[in-house]
Amino acid sequence: MHPELSFAQAPPLAAPLRFFLAAPWFGVLAGLLLAWGGEEAFASRWSPLALAVTHLMTTGFMLQVMCGALLQFVPVTAGANVWRPELLAQWLQPLLAVASLLLAAGFVVGSPLLLVAAAGLFILGTGAFAGVIAAALWRTVATGMMLWALRYAIFGLVLAVALGALLAVILFWGVDVPFFSLIEVHQAWGLGGWALLLLAGVSWQVVPMFQLTPPYPAGFTRNFVWILLVALVLVSLRLVMDTAGWVAAGDLVLLSIVASHAMLTLWLQQRRRRKLVDATFTFFRLAMFCLLGFALAGGAAVFFPALGGIPNFAIGMGVLVLGGVFTSALSGMLYKIVPFLGWLHLQRLGAPLSAVPNMKGMLAEMAMRRHWVLHLSALVLLLAAAWLPWLVRLAGLVFAASCAALGWNLITAARRYTLFRDRIHASGLHRG
Repeated sequence: MHPELSFAQAPPLAAPLRFFLAAPWFGVLAGLLLAWGGEEAFASRWSPLALAVTHLMTTGFMLQVMCGALLQFVPVTAGANVWRPELLAQWLQPLLAVASLLLAAGFVVGSPLLLVAAAGLFILGTGAFAGVIAAALWRTVATGMMLWALRYAIFGLVLAVALGALLAVILFWGVDVPFFSLIEVHQAWGLGGWALLLLAGVSWQVVPMFQLTPPYPAGFTRNFVWILLVALVLVSLRLVMDTAGWVAAGDLVLLSIVASHAMLTLWLQQRRRRKLVDATFTFFRLAMFCLLGFALAGGAAVFFPALGGIPNFAIGMGVLVLGGVFTSALSGMLYKIVPFLGWLHLQRLGAPLSAVPNMKGMLAEMAMRRHWVLHLSALVLLLAAAWLPWLVRLAGLVFAASCAALGWNLITAARRYTLFRDRIHASGLHRG
C-alpha cells in the first residue's frame, strides 16, 4: 500500500468519535455485571452472566471501537472513499449499541426472543457497515497486505455475525444441531477472523508510525493473512467432519501464527528508534504479552485436552483474550487516535499553530497513566478470580472503574477539542 496518508479524506470528527466515546461504557456495564453476579459469573464460560459479559465486551466495547476506527482508518491509510461516513455513524452507532444491550439482556434473563431481536439488529447494522466499507476497500487503487487484512476482516465480521444470528435462531426454535461446535466456530471467526485480523492489519501501519519501530517484514504480513485464514477454515471443519485431527491442526496453526505476531511485535518494539514509553506503548505491549500467553495456554490445551474442560482454565483464557489482548490494545490505540484526530481537525481550521495545542495538550499523560494502573490491577484481579471466585466482585468493580477512567479521559480530550475549536471560531482566526 502507498505509504502516504490521505488526511484530506478524513471523515468529520463526529463520525468516529461517537463510537469511541460510547465504547468504554460497555466495559463499565460488563464490570458492574461481574460485581453484581459475583461467583456465579465465573462458574462456567457458559453461564448466562459470563455470556452477557463476553458479548458486552465483543459486541459493545470492541465492535464500537473497531467500527469507529475503520471509518477513520480506511479513507486516511487506504485512500478509499467511504460513503457518507457521518450519516452512517449517526444511525449505525446507536443501532449497534441497542443491539449489544438487547443481547446482554437476553443472556441475563434467558430470553431467546431478545437474542433474536438483537441478532436482527446486528445483521442490519453490520451488513450495512460491511457493505459500505467493503465497497470502499475494493474500489481503492492502493495495494498491500494491510489492505487485504482489512478486506478479509470485514468478511470475518459478516461470518461471525451470521453464525451468531444462527445460534440465536436455533435457541429460539430449539433446532437439534451440533450447537457447541457452532459456538466454537462463531468464536473463532469473531475473535480470529474479525478482531485479530483487523488488529494485526492496523498494527502493521500504526505500530511503526506511532511507536517508531522498524516496519513489519513484508514476508510476514503476506503469509500471516493466508495462514490465519487456512487455520480458521480447518477449525471450521468441526461443523462438517468428525475429524479431531484436522481441528487440532487448525488450532495449532492458528495459535502459532498468533504467537508469531505477538513475538514479532514485541521484538520490533525493542528496536524502536525513540525509547519513549507512553500510554500507547505500555497498553500495546501488555496486549502482546497477553496474546503470547493466550497462544501458549491454548497450545497446552491442544496437547492436553483435559485442560479445556476445567472451568477455571477456560475463564482465564477468556480474561486473557478479552481483557488482556483486545481491551489493552484498543485502549492504547484510542489514546493515540483521539488526541491525534482532535489536533488534526483543529489544524485544518487554518488557525496559527500557537492557537492549536499539541497532542499532549489534548490529553494529559498522567490521566492515561492512572488508567493504566487501574487496567493492570483489574486484569490481575480478573485472572486471579478465574481461580479464586471470591475475588470476582472486587475484580468487576476495578474493571468498571478502569473502563470509566478510559471513558472520562476520552470525554476530556473531546471537550478540549471543542474548547479550542470554539476559541478559534470566536477569535476569527479560522479559515473561511
